[in-house]
Amino acid sequence: MKEFRLSAWPDLSPTYHRTGYRRILNDMSLRHVTVAQLAGSSGLRRQEVRRFIDMLGARGVIAERPCRAPDSMFGSLLPLGGWLRRALTSTQQGR
Repeated sequence: MKEFRLSAWPDLSPTYHRTGYRRILNDMSLRHVTVAQLAGSSGLRRQEVRRFIDMLGARGVIAERPCRAPDSMFGSLLPLGGWLRRALTSTQQGR
């Protein structure tokens, strides 16, 4: 899996003036993000996000890198992942 980040702001055709595409550009301008993260934050389907990323890649305005492996499932999904992991571990050890 790959993460993408915007390297330059593109000029978009009217097809891409919808709010979902603007959200994608905003997220990508701030940090590296995956297709799944972009689909979740934009409200667009993965296919639409993938086509948009491919179009941006063809224009040369995105940088991509391999996705970093999360420390754990909880660490990548929840801001409180570390706390939740410790709480679940301590509950299981207390039995």
